Amino acid sequence: MKDAFGSTVLDAACRLLVPFMLLFAVYVLVHGHDSPGGGFQAGVILAAAVILMRLVRGEEAPWGPHGPAALGLAVSGPVVYAAVGLAPLAFGGRYLDYGAVPLPLPTPSVRALGILGIEIGVTLGVMGVIIVIFESLAAWHED
Repeated sequence: MKDAFGSTVLDAACRLLVPFMLLFAVYVLVHGHDSPGGGFQAGVILAAAVILMRLVRGEEAPWGPHGPAALGLAVSGPVVYAAVGLAPLAFGGRYLDYGAVPLPLPTPSVRALGILGIEIGVTLGVMGVIIVIFESLAAWHED
């Protein structure tokens, strides 16, 4: 998507809305194991913020993954998930058994960190896939 749909009003609204979207995505990610939400929802919110900026400003969007970086982000999510899940195997535990990882924390805290690592992987993967889908659909008319 090369052309922006933005105007002065849309640009101002976008600059006001996007920081709150990012903050809410981090909140949903961090509190996902205690309340409704988690990695998938946080990834969707982050991708929506990037897509909103891309729609309003076009290729001149000030941040967010473009092209191969978005694909790399989509691939890094499952890699993080697998790495966090396989880490306990190195210490004699089972897959996704975070309590086996010898950290100087109580076992419930280690499990909470493991769940957060898994949620971060899901967030990265979902965000990357949604951005790649958006870029694929937006590029149809440019060929």
